[in-house]
Amino acid sequence: MQRIELAYGRTGLTLEFEREADVIEPRYLPGLPDENAAILDALRRPTCGAPLHEILPRGASVGISVCDVTRPFPGQRILPVVIDELHAARAGPITVFIATGTHRACTAEELGQMLGQQVLEDCEVVQHDAFDRSRHREVGTVLGTETPALVESAFLDQDVRITTGFIEPHFFAGFSGGPKMVAPGLAAIETVLDLHSAARIGDPCATWGITQGNPVHDAVRAIAARVGVSFNLDVTLNREHQVTRVFSGELFASHAAGCVFARETAMAAVADAYDVVVTTNSGYPLDQNLYQTVKGISAAAQIVKSGGSIVVASECSDGLPAHGGYSELLRRGHDPDGFLDQLFAPGFSVHDQWQVQVQAQIQRKAKVFVKADGLTAEELRAAWFEPVTDLAACVEAQLRAAGPGARCAILPQGPQTIPYVTR
Repeated sequence: MQRIELAYGRTGLTLEFEREADVIEPRYLPGLPDENAAILDALRRPTCGAPLHEILPRGASVGISVCDVTRPFPGQRILPVVIDELHAARAGPITVFIATGTHRACTAEELGQMLGQQVLEDCEVVQHDAFDRSRHREVGTVLGTETPALVESAFLDQDVRITTGFIEPHFFAGFSGGPKMVAPGLAAIETVLDLHSAARIGDPCATWGITQGNPVHDAVRAIAARVGVSFNLDVTLNREHQVTRVFSGELFASHAAGCVFARETAMAAVADAYDVVVTTNSGYPLDQNLYQTVKGISAAAQIVKSGGSIVVASECSDGLPAHGGYSELLRRGHDPDGFLDQLFAPGFSVHDQWQVQVQAQIQRKAKVFVKADGLTAEELRAAWFEPVTDLAACVEAQLRAAGPGARCAILPQGPQTIPYVTR
């Protein structure tokens, strides 16, 4: 009997499994022994480029872009160190920009958890709103198109612009963090739609672990370059959300160094594809909704056989969610084939289409079963998934259906590990 702890919501979930399965996890790294000292050292002796205090004119206004509540970036621990260093260098007013992309605004409670009381007291906090075009200003066009690249005007108005984030493999942008904290993080919906167009998402290079030559990430970097980021600070995290490494300084070089490290620690090779793959969406806060859960499903899809089964455990405490275009696109598409037929019709461009596109492409390859205590069976079926109550029974049933010799892999941390088939 295998007992495997799955990342699920805030408390986790135990899977008791009677068959032998391959458990694939990121290489575990302990948290840094002195996180504050490591962050301070990264500000004063960055990975590349000048220290923060050297690029900061006295009295300069500072804008800091940070992740929203859907990401486990430990801002409440990192930002106070950054802000104390800014104060020591005699910075002017500091504004924290919540890089929501096209997500909903964070609640007051979530902001407190994300940022901590000191940050809320010391800084103005601005929540990005992609749908208010008047808050954005054009910085050229999106790479290869005539679509305006629209970025939060207040961020552009800062004398010094800082990006903070965390690096992990991303299912169509290659890796998170770095320039993504400018676009799509602080970009208008018109720009985001182009960055996440059907053509870009459908490109084979728009996938986990690829940045150069990835049409999504190439366009993201081009926008960030025109905005001009003064200093970048990215971290990598372990499953306890402890900081394992810090990368800082010039935006593109520091982010590239972090991507190399994340690739070595968070991507795992397997010899052959599996009949059944069990995955999660890395627990809270990443598994708050079904929309985000597509990432965990995509991780499993990298190593599932064509015609195989993906079984995902994701709490979805925030539902589908209710905001955004995800649920409406699912309803309009009826099923994966119906949606993909609509997607490539001339002129089709809708908020959240990229997530449904990835989901539909996976569901053409494999059956997907979902355990989500925050959603009803009817809601899951309406989202084209098969609902699951007993995870172990579902896995066993799918292995039996696959026949003798069927093989199973389990990704307890979901997209914190991105497996790939070497053959």
